[in-house]
Amino acid sequence: MVLVKTVSKEKPPFTVSDKVNQDVSVKMKNFQKMKNYLKCCCVLLVIFVLVFMVSMVHIWGQQEPIDDFKENSLAVSQRCIDWDKLQTASLPNLKYAKPSALQLPRTDVNILTPWLAPIIWEGTYNYDIINEQFKQGNYSIGLVVFAVKKYVQFLPEFLRTAELYFMVGHKVHYYVFTDQPEAVPNITLKTNRFLHVVESEPYKRWQDVSMQRMESIHQHISNQFYKEVDYLVCADSDMKFNDYVGVEILDELVATLHPAYYGTERNHFPYERRGVSEAYIPADEGDFYYMAAFYAGTVKGIYKMTQVCYDGIQKDRKKGVEAVWQEESHFNKYLVYHKPTKVLSPEYIWDNDMGNREILKNKRFIAVPKDHDEIRN
Repeated sequence: MVLVKTVSKEKPPFTVSDKVNQDVSVKMKNFQKMKNYLKCCCVLLVIFVLVFMVSMVHIWGQQEPIDDFKENSLAVSQRCIDWDKLQTASLPNLKYAKPSALQLPRTDVNILTPWLAPIIWEGTYNYDIINEQFKQGNYSIGLVVFAVKKYVQFLPEFLRTAELYFMVGHKVHYYVFTDQPEAVPNITLKTNRFLHVVESEPYKRWQDVSMQRMESIHQHISNQFYKEVDYLVCADSDMKFNDYVGVEILDELVATLHPAYYGTERNHFPYERRGVSEAYIPADEGDFYYMAAFYAGTVKGIYKMTQVCYDGIQKDRKKGVEAVWQEESHFNKYLVYHKPTKVLSPEYIWDNDMGNREILKNKRFIAVPKDHDEIRN
């Protein structure tokens, strides 16, 4: 019997240097993976930041400054309210005749539009009540007037009568747009009344001066008005206050019935009827014809209206078109599709050359006698 001795081949022993090399190799692979992962994260982060910045620039460019100032501040103030300590302001004891739910205060005129906006006539409201309610808000009112070229001669009477009759007892900022700042009268103002003079360009044509008002008001709302007032009233300078004009005229958007057309049918309104103009109103549309010589609203309400009207004027200019009654045509177009929340009767813009009307119990804001052709040329 032959014994064969089998000799097995054994693996060489695993040395320390081998282990070190293996560990280094694994770590290098992990480091490379981590490096690639970080590169991907950095790329994604850069993309995210760029997208975010572009989005914010777009939002900031589109956001209205009055929204940013008014609405955001309101949201913050609401979050800070201590609801348990909230108190309700109440009106003082006022003595007045009991209102009737069955009888109208006046039956000779319409006092309500189909969209439930009140039409303000003498004898249709109690001023003491609405004035006390308004005082609780601590609001400020801006009165905007344009006095360019020869219209500057009307400023002394305009401002003098405004101090007598306009928003008595309330905080008022007068904004006078003029090409002759030195001609603005230095009148004595009552407490909480302020006069601001804003330089304006003296366009050659009175029509251009008229149309430019929408742009000027819009721009100055963004830059100044929204910081100082809550409501704006816009008026022609060749007028004067003849009796008290107070908070009864204020609301989100307020327009005044034209004294020459308040009783006529829509087919007689001097709307822009040419389809080529941005101020075009179809023959079967429209409620009233409003005069652009006296209107009011919240700062935001006037901001929106002037933006749309100015855009329409600019589009017409590019087409070589001018609306029949300039900015008043665009103003009326806007009000067809954005109904005023309050309508003022012709008491708030009357011309004594038109004589008297039985329905007019008062004439609060009236035209100053003048030669229109001489003043405009």
